[in-house]
Amino acid sequence: MTKRRSDEIAESLEVMILDGTFASGDRLDEAGLAKKFAVSRTPIREAFQRLTVSGLAEQQPRRGVFVRQPGPVELVEMFEVMAELEAACGRLAARRIDDAGLTLLDAIHQRCQAAAQARDTDGYYGENEQFHQTIYAQSGNAFLQQETLRLQRRLQPFRRMQLRHRGRMEQSMAEHTAILEALRAGDGEGAAAALRLHVTVQGDRFHRLIASLREDAA
Repeated sequence: MTKRRSDEIAESLEVMILDGTFASGDRLDEAGLAKKFAVSRTPIREAFQRLTVSGLAEQQPRRGVFVRQPGPVELVEMFEVMAELEAACGRLAARRIDDAGLTLLDAIHQRCQAAAQARDTDGYYGENEQFHQTIYAQSGNAFLQQETLRLQRRLQPFRRMQLRHRGRMEQSMAEHTAILEALRAGDGEGAAAALRLHVTVQGDRFHRLIASLREDAA
């Protein structure tokens, strides 16, 4: 699937926010960014909407869109909640997943492996999202699925950025394998523990990645 121009712009802006190019409180100049990316204002506005959903920007009436950098405590708290939501999805999915669901997860796992071998972090992240969303769906709990998807969208830029850390895709693949094995075995507690570890590690690595990015930008 071809990535929309607004998504490409949003991802570029996310990097600039996370590496400190834009500081918390900076106003995002719609006209200036349209010129920078050689687009009309429409994809810039769409990119701003995505940044707002992920919490990296906020719309202030009659003033514009401003960068909002989440603090370390807020970020840790979000990852803690995400880890527990995903653990709950895994616990239920281990009891309820069917053969078609396992076949789908296997196929996504193979695509993740191909992306990791190609060092394609964007491709890996797209497949990784599908891997997790399939587990949410297989939990059989629509409310839990909805709430987990909402926080997944909130954490998208942070979870994508941590994949750039050296060795992270390979480690993520190993964690996916452990998750799949637990689901195949119907081991609810094993699936919950594997998913909790998977998401918690992401949060820890994210902090190290942001520190290194800001050192490079200094």
